[in-house]
Amino acid sequence: MEKYLQRGVSAGKEEVHSAVSNLYHGLYPKAFCKVFPDFLAGNENYVNAMSSDGSGTKSILAYLYAKETGNAAVWQGIAQDALVMNLDDLICVGATDNFLFTSIINRNKNLISGEDIAQIIQGSNEFCKSMAAHQINIHFMGGETADLGDSVRTITVDASMTTRLPKSELILTDNIKPGLVIVGLASYGKASYENKYNSGISSNGLTSARHDVLSSFYAEKFPETFDPSLNKSVVYCGSKKLTDKLPETELTIGEALLSPTRTFAPVIKQLKNNLPGKIAALINCTGGSQTKVLHYLPQGLAVVKDNLLPVPPLFKFIQQESKTDWKEMFKVLNCGTRMEIYVEEKDAQTVIETAAKFNIQAQKIGYVESSLQNKVIVQNELGNFEYL
Repeated sequence: MEKYLQRGVSAGKEEVHSAVSNLYHGLYPKAFCKVFPDFLAGNENYVNAMSSDGSGTKSILAYLYAKETGNAAVWQGIAQDALVMNLDDLICVGATDNFLFTSIINRNKNLISGEDIAQIIQGSNEFCKSMAAHQINIHFMGGETADLGDSVRTITVDASMTTRLPKSELILTDNIKPGLVIVGLASYGKASYENKYNSGISSNGLTSARHDVLSSFYAEKFPETFDPSLNKSVVYCGSKKLTDKLPETELTIGEALLSPTRTFAPVIKQLKNNLPGKIAALINCTGGSQTKVLHYLPQGLAVVKDNLLPVPPLFKFIQQESKTDWKEMFKVLNCGTRMEIYVEEKDAQTVIETAAKFNIQAQKIGYVESSLQNKVIVQNELGNFEYL
């Protein structure tokens, strides 16, 4: 975790959680995203849910890739990243339709062209169309594009999303209890609604992946892509270029690192029909990755993950290049298992079969048990790791 902190980022964001600790956290403080009274319509049987997130430093990878290959279409995937980072948090409280979405793009106009911005907007529209085919309607309400060359080195692509849903459809982490099993959905592969293989990288841990894998060539040629105050020992200290091949795949390293964040919304929408009222909780393993659930656990519980999905090629490659300890890898990167579905044992097979219909690998990855101290335990051939 030392290198991660030296680069100015944190998987746990402890300082952020401390800073907002005194704010109003909504009707259900441990809900996966903020849930408020129905301020929009004033119906006591409904709630409003809100999420704000973005593509993070993945936009820097898109910038590098576009400069190196001349392929501006890469920005469309960044648009999907910003959308899905919000959408999949909202599905974790049970919302699966009628989302309002707005984008916030801040750019250095001298480096990011109008064509790049057009590709981002097109990517947003294309993703919304693809979800509408699954009765997941996302309404693009416009947004803000600001030229902030004095404060933004390249570009940031962020979004906010809100929705309104009946209280009766809420899925809350308060329902996590001993005896439940966890079904994990793979972040990698090619889902039926994706047009190419997805490496599973999503939009977390990209600062670490970028600097640990890519060579000093990028520091020399594109100094605008990193904080100049960083110690040079943690800046682009790998050996690869974006156009190099990723072992065990047909992808380049750049294509793998820029795989758009997969949404699980079509799967969850179908699951709500197949298992009405039987999904206890949903956890989107983004920031904090396999430890994400620690922020939401009721007191006195341990989550044991003793059967995670296989680690796909990109994550193994990042670990080999960076020599990062696997305990840190599972906290920084999802390592192939991203969406967690907490259900009774008897319902696990229905979850697995529903995911399979979308060509998404799923399996029972663990269970919940009582514990004197809240913790996550990861056990596999790579080691036994405990997170408090």
